[in-house]
Formats: sequence, C-alpha cells, structure tokens
Amino acid sequence: MTATDYDAYGAGEATEGTVYNVNGQDWDQVVEGVATSDEDRMVINMGPQHPSTHGVLRLILTLDGETVDETRLGIGYLHTGIEKNMEYRTWTQGTTFCTRMDYLAPLFNEAAYCLAVEKLLGVTDDVPERAQVIRVMMMEINRISSHLVAIATFGLELGATTVMLNGFIEREYALDIFEMVAGLRMNMAYIRPGGVAQDLPPGAIDKIGDFVKREKHRLKQLRKLLDANPVFVARTKDIAYLDVTGCMALGITGPVLRSAGLPWDLRKTQPYCGYETYEFDVPTQQTCDVYGRYLVRMAEMDESLKIIEQCLDRLSSGSARSGPVMIEDKKIGWPAQLALGPDGMGNSPNHIAHIMGQSMEALIHHFKLVTEGFRVPAGQVYAAVESPRGELGCHAVSDGGTRPYRVHFRDPSFTNLQAAPAMSEGGQVADIIAAVASIDPVMGGVDR
Repeated sequence: MTATDYDAYGAGEATEGTVYNVNGQDWDQVVEGVATSDEDRMVINMGPQHPSTHGVLRLILTLDGETVDETRLGIGYLHTGIEKNMEYRTWTQGTTFCTRMDYLAPLFNEAAYCLAVEKLLGVTDDVPERAQVIRVMMMEINRISSHLVAIATFGLELGATTVMLNGFIEREYALDIFEMVAGLRMNMAYIRPGGVAQDLPPGAIDKIGDFVKREKHRLKQLRKLLDANPVFVARTKDIAYLDVTGCMALGITGPVLRSAGLPWDLRKTQPYCGYETYEFDVPTQQTCDVYGRYLVRMAEMDESLKIIEQCLDRLSSGSARSGPVMIEDKKIGWPAQLALGPDGMGNSPNHIAHIMGQSMEALIHHFKLVTEGFRVPAGQVYAAVESPRGELGCHAVSDGGTRPYRVHFRDPSFTNLQAAPAMSEGGQVADIIAAVASIDPVMGGVDR
C-alpha cells in the first residue's frame, strides 16, 4: 500500500481490508466503514474526557451489543513537548522538564535521565555512595506512592470508594516525605547529574522509618478490602487475559509482564544505583489477568518497604552514614549547598558568603555553571530504570555542547497501552475499564 492510496484522513485499501490511521480526524471514515457492513455494529468514543481513561486517553470502540469487536487508541491530547524543550536547556535544567512526564513517578524520570547523562560523562562510578542510597530510597517510596494511586483509582473505577480514600490517604504520607526531603511533593527535580540536589534534612530518617512501620500495617488493611472481595474478584479474575507470549510480542514490561509469570525486573536483571547490593524478591503471578496484576503491585510495595529499611540502615549506621551527596568534580556538580535559611528556604548562608564575598573565582564558576552549564562529550547512550509501570529508558544524544542534542524516553505507559486491544477485544465493554486500569497508564508519560 502506497502513500497515494490514502485520502486526506489517512484511510486506504490494503490486502487485509480497509486500514485506518486513527489521528483524531477519521471519525467519519470509521463510522462509514461500519455503516456499509452487513453486520449490526456500533462505534462509540470512550474518552478522552471519560473518568476511567487515566487522563486524556481516547478509545474508539466497535461494539456488537455489549461485546467489544475492536479497540483502537487515540493519544496526543496531553502533548507537552517536554523532549523538544529539553534541547533548549542545559543538561542540569533538563531534570525540571523530564520529571513532569510520568507525574506519578517523577523520581524515576529524573533517575533515568541522570543515569544517561552520567554515562555520557563517564562518571557513573564517581557518584557518591550516600547519593546512590538516597536515590534508591526515594525511588522506592515513589514506587509505593505510584502503586497506591493505581490501586486507589482502580478501586474507584469499580465502585469501591473506600479503597480510593484509603489509597490516597497513604499516598499523602509519601508526599510528605518528598516535601521534607526535596521541598516539593511532586515534580521535584531532586535527582541531578552527579548525585542529588541536597542531603537529607534533620529528622528525615526517623520520619521515613515511621512511614515504613505505618505502611506495613496499612497495606495489610488495604488488601483486606480487595483480596477476597467477591465483587472485586468477579470483575478482575480471568479478565483482560494477556500471556507472556503476548507481552513479549508487544514489548510489555512491568507488573503486566510479571503477572504473566516472567520475573523481568531491571533492578535484578540490569541493576543500577547499587540495586545489586539489596535483598528483595521480584513478585510474579501466573494468572495473566487483572487480578494477578493487582496482586503483583501489592507484593511489590511490600518488597519496596524491605529496600527502604535497608537504605535507612546504611544511612543511619552503615557505610553511607556520612559523605557528600554530589559528585566532587566541581565542573559538573551543582554548585549549591542547600539548607533551611532564616526565611524558611534558600541556600546555606555560609555558602552564599563564600561565593559572594570571599572568592571571586567561586562566584564566576557558580555563575557559569548555572547559566551556561557543563559540556558533555559527544556521543549517545541509553539508560533504563524499573519504574512502577515497567522499563523507563532514556536515549540521550550529545554533540559536545552544554545542551542535549536529543533526548528521547522509552516510557512504559506508551508501550504498554498497545496491550489494550489484545486485552479487551472479544470481552465485555465493562471490562475495558478493568483492562486499562490494570495497565496503569499515565498519559503524561505517553504524550511527551
């Protein structure tokens, strides 16, 4: 089929029949195709404003009564141009953009990007141990907060308001930690090339320890609401089936893949940030359905708590008890020593006094590094982390300048959404809600 076979809307004839390019302008063609068929079918839009489409996802459904004959996805309603904008900012400033992609897992966006930048710089092994432990701890807290939203919204979509309230209440405790450590509850830009923006404030270890103790109890309470709930089980067991063969064919990763029995987790298979030194399991299920994906996420939160406890041990009494949290190379490390000042925010007064009143060289260096940024050797790399939704990768390209030539992210929400038709076609229209919820897509990561 050639390009000339398409009309203005991107529809054309091929050997397998009519092919549609769903770009938001082909509605008339889709309806016409169904209208000319001998079979009685209905074409409906589900989204992009539907409350169960996890943001602004459009599903074009062809229905035979209550049975879904065909599911097609329409995306692009939340496009932000984040990747393109990063080409016009320094390497460090890029973190403030990429952190906003998957807005439920901002620290994972930052980590994938910073790991790629550090690989380009050749300083992966120079990142201080304390910074690496803090990165791991904060990412695991973020994994818990993201999974809590997944379970909470899933419960709400199936009518379980109590589950939604409990999930969001527990997430607030995680966001309180983010605010205490990074200064922001979301989109923190806390992980920077070479380390993290600032060290843990006084009292952070105790507060995080209290969070772990609380969640061990609260996650058990949450499971009591769902694990054996007859309504929940009926809506999730044997629903939206996708086995490991289908996952591999579509490039599916994360809890969806692990619910099909394959224990693929980058923290184990391709470890980063020192994950190979932590003891934890990779939960799997063999059910290949919505219920299995729920069980995997609940088990993953328990494993995250184990990792956080190991991080706290290292930060309080282990090898990472003290030391810097930013690379020692002053040509790369962010030139700030952040501390809570008299005004409740801002830089360390001693640091300001040094660069503003005692050292002209320090002032010039600070100015150039903040405004111009550091140069990164020409080349291209790929770095990936295990986000709450699967493999989140960053392909960074440098032309030797102070800005990225190109940054492209492999977001798991984008890839995993391919599974929606395979999961839903042939099932009931009501099961589409459960299928999409079990994928747990975040449209900010899809429409970059």
